[in-house]
Amino acid sequence: MSKIYAVLLLFAFLSTSFVKAANEGDELKLPKDFFGFQPGADRMLLDYESLIDYMKQISEVSPRVKTLEIGESPMGKKMYMLLFSSPENIQNIDRLKEINKELALNPDLTQSEIETYSKEGKVFILATLSMHSTEVGPSQAAPLVAYELATSTDPALVKQLDDVVFMMVPSSNPDGMDMIVKHYMDSKGTKYEGGSYPKVYHKYVGHDNNRDFVTLTQKDNKAIARIYNTDWYPQILVDKHQMGSTGPRYFVPPMHDPIAENVDEKIWNWTWIFGSNMAKDMAADSLTGVTQNSIFDDYWPGSTETGIWKGVISMLTECASVQLAKPIYVEKNELRGGGSGLAEYKKSINMPAPWEGGWWRLSDIVDYEVSSSLSVVKTASFHKKDILTNRNALCKGEVEKGKTLAPAYFIFPAKQHDQSELIAMLNLLDEHGVQVYKTTNSVTYNGRIIEKGDYIVPLAQPYRAFVKEVLEKQKYPERYYTPGGEMMKPYDITSWSLPLHQGVASFRIDEVVEQIDANIAQVAFPFENDYELTEESKTLVFPVTNNESFKIVFAALANKIDVQRASKAFSLAGAELKTGDFIISATNKNSDKLKEILSGITVKPLELTEEITENTTSMELPKIALVETAFHDMDAGWTRFVFDLYNIPFTVFSPADIKAKELDDYDVIVFPDNKKSLLVDGKYKSSDGKTSLPNYDPKYIKGMEKEGVQKLLKFENEGGTIVCWGESTELFLGVQSIKISDDEKEEFELPVSDISKGIKGKGFYAPGTLFNVELLQDHPLTLGMDKTACIFSEGKPVFGTSIPYFDVDRRVIATYPYENVVASGYAEKDELLEGKPAMVWAKKGKGNFVFYGFNPQFRASTSGTYKLLFNALLLE
Repeated sequence: MSKIYAVLLLFAFLSTSFVKAANEGDELKLPKDFFGFQPGADRMLLDYESLIDYMKQISEVSPRVKTLEIGESPMGKKMYMLLFSSPENIQNIDRLKEINKELALNPDLTQSEIETYSKEGKVFILATLSMHSTEVGPSQAAPLVAYELATSTDPALVKQLDDVVFMMVPSSNPDGMDMIVKHYMDSKGTKYEGGSYPKVYHKYVGHDNNRDFVTLTQKDNKAIARIYNTDWYPQILVDKHQMGSTGPRYFVPPMHDPIAENVDEKIWNWTWIFGSNMAKDMAADSLTGVTQNSIFDDYWPGSTETGIWKGVISMLTECASVQLAKPIYVEKNELRGGGSGLAEYKKSINMPAPWEGGWWRLSDIVDYEVSSSLSVVKTASFHKKDILTNRNALCKGEVEKGKTLAPAYFIFPAKQHDQSELIAMLNLLDEHGVQVYKTTNSVTYNGRIIEKGDYIVPLAQPYRAFVKEVLEKQKYPERYYTPGGEMMKPYDITSWSLPLHQGVASFRIDEVVEQIDANIAQVAFPFENDYELTEESKTLVFPVTNNESFKIVFAALANKIDVQRASKAFSLAGAELKTGDFIISATNKNSDKLKEILSGITVKPLELTEEITENTTSMELPKIALVETAFHDMDAGWTRFVFDLYNIPFTVFSPADIKAKELDDYDVIVFPDNKKSLLVDGKYKSSDGKTSLPNYDPKYIKGMEKEGVQKLLKFENEGGTIVCWGESTELFLGVQSIKISDDEKEEFELPVSDISKGIKGKGFYAPGTLFNVELLQDHPLTLGMDKTACIFSEGKPVFGTSIPYFDVDRRVIATYPYENVVASGYAEKDELLEGKPAMVWAKKGKGNFVFYGFNPQFRASTSGTYKLLFNALLLE
C-alpha cells in the first residue's frame, strides 16, 4: 500500500460522519468501494462514464462540491467541471465568480476595492486532466483527489479550502479516455496488452489537441478555454500530463528557456513558487525523481492552453508513464537525462533526488498526482492575498503597456481578399475574450487612411499579451547553453500568427492616436447575418476568393443542387466575375436544403437579376478517398476535420485498403503527411535504412505493399487525381513501374524530385515555420488565391523539377521568393530555399499528381492555404 493511499484511508476513517448527506442514509462511498477496485491498481482503468458518476455522487453528498456542465466533446459526451471549496464558498460561488472577473478585467479598480476583493475573494485553481488520453494517470487519480477534498477533516486542508476554489475538469478528452480504456481492457491478458491504440484518441486530432488552444477548432478545447477566457477567470491553471518512462518521474514548474516574451515576469515568478513548493511537498511524501526547470519550454502556445497570455499563472506537470495500466520495470542503466536543463540522469539542482529505478506502476503515478494537486491547493491558500492582488496588477499593467509601448493597435481593413477569413478571425478573437472595435468614421494617420468600418484591436486591454502574441509575426527567442554554443531548439512549432496563417491583411500603429480612440465603437459578437434572398434574384455568385464559398459549394453538390463555375473572367449586369467563381441558380431559393446551407453564412453572395448561360462549366462532386494509417495519424485526423468542416464527403482508407479495394469508384485519393515505410510496409524505417517494429498489434498496421503502389500508379495513369503532402510524396517520386499486364510493365519517372536532404546537409533547418511563396497565376490549383501566400512547413519536402519526356509533365505552382523567405517563426539557412519549388503539379498519362512541400491544412490553423487543397480536389 502506498504512503499517500494509507494517509487517505486514515482521513476517510476519521471523517465518516462528515460524508453523511442531508438525506439520511445517503453516504459517499470510498473510491475503492464505488469502482470495485482502488483507482491506480495494476491493470485496471475506470472509464469516463463511471468517473463522472462518482463525481456526481460526491457533489450530491458533500456540501463542499458543486458539479457544472461546461460543454460537450466532439463525439457528444457531456463535459463537466467540479468545484471544491468550503460549503460557504460553494453557496457564495456566483459572488466569488464576479470578483474574479473584476480582478481580471477591470483596470480601474481603486486600491480600496482591490483590498476588499483580495479579502473577500478566493483563489480559483483550474486543473485540467489527461488531455492526452494515453496519459491516464491524472484522470485515474481524480476520484482520490476529489474524495480527499470533499471529506477530509484535516484542519489544515479545511482552512485551505476556505481560501481556495479547486476547479477540476476530470477528463479534458472524454472521447479519447473511453477509447483508450476500452482498447486496454480489450487487450488485457493478451501479448499485446499495453500496446499502442491504432487510431487517434479523439474524434479528430489525438495528441495534437493541446496544440489547438490558439485556433480553438475542437469542441472539448472550446469548453475548457471558455473557463479562463470569458467565464470564470481563475488565477491558477495546472494542465496535467505524462511523459516518457526512462527519464525523471515527475516534472514541475518552472519551465526551461525559451519562454514566451510577451508574458509578464510576474507570471513566471509565480510558477517558480508553485513548482518549488510542489517539489518540496512531494519530497516530504517520499516521492523521488522530481525535476524542474528542465525538458519543457514555455514558448509555444500548447503546454499551458494560452492561459499565460491572459493573466493566469499557468503551469504544466508531467509524470513518467507506464504501459497504460500495465506496470513496467525500469533498469537503472535505462534511466537517462536529455533535453534542456537535464543533460544527464544524475543528482543536480534540477533533480536533487533521482529515482533509482525498479517497478513503476499506475499507483505510483496516482500518488504523484495526488501529492502535486494538494500542494497547489496549499500554496494558493498560503499566498491568497498576493495572488488575488497580482491578478489585478497584471490587468492594470497590460492596459498601461498598451498605452505606452508599441504596438498600440492592429488594424484590419474591412475589405479583404478573403472576406470570410476576416470574420472567422474576429469571431475567434472574441472567443478568446479579446476586445474588438470598428471605426465609426474614416481616420487618417501618417498619410494612411483607415476607412470607416475597418476593424481595430487596441493593445490597451487586459489580454494585451495574447493579442500581441497572436497578431504579430513570431520571432523565436534564440537562447544558447553557452555563449556562441548550441542553441536551445524549439520544443514545437515557431509560428502561430493568426493574420498570416489565415491570409488576413493587417497593419499596426505603434502609438496611441486620440483621433482613432474617438472614432471607434466596440463590436458586438457574434456577427449576425440574417441573410434572405430577394425576390428579384435569379443568380447567386459566391466568390472563389472566400473559403466560405467552398463550404457552401461542397454542401450544395452533396445535396444535388446544381452548381456552375466561371470558366473565365467576365462582366454581367455591372458585376465582375472572376475565373473560378461559383454560381448557383436562385430558382433554388425555396429549397429547404439551400436555405439550410445559406443560413450560417457570414459573407453575403452577389445577387444578380439575370441568369448566367455562358462562360461556365457544370460541377460534379468528386468521390474522395482519404488514406489514414493506424499510427496515431494526427495529420490525417486534421484533414478529416477540415473536410467535415467544409462539407466535403470522403471515405477513409487504410493503407491495406489500397491493396484490397477497387479504386475505380474514386476520383481523388488524398495522402496526408506520412512516412513511405508506414504506408507501404507498416514499419518504421530510419533515415539510415534501419527498420524497427512498432508497438502495435500487427493486425492493425498492414501496409499497401508493392501491389498497392501499383494500383495507385494505374489509378492516376487512367485519369485519377492523387493529392499528397509532406513525406507521403516520396511514394511517387523516383523511378516507378506500372504493371500493364501479366507480361508487360512500363517504367517511368516524374520530372519532380525531393531535394530537401541536400539542403538540410548544408544547414537548412525549419522546426515548424511560416514561409512566403509566390504562386503561379491563372492555374486551376490557384483559383481564388492572391499572387503570394504563406505556407507552413517543417522543412521537407523541397522540390526540384526537370524537363519532362514522353507522357509525363509538371508545373511549378508555388515558389519560394528570392528575399524575405520567412514570414513568421524560425529557420536556419533559409536562403537555401530561394527560388525552389514548394508545390508542384505533375502527371503521368491522363491523371494528376498534386505535390505539396507543406501542410496545406496544418492543424486546421492555415486557412490561408485551404484553397490550394480544395482546388486540387476539384481538378478535372
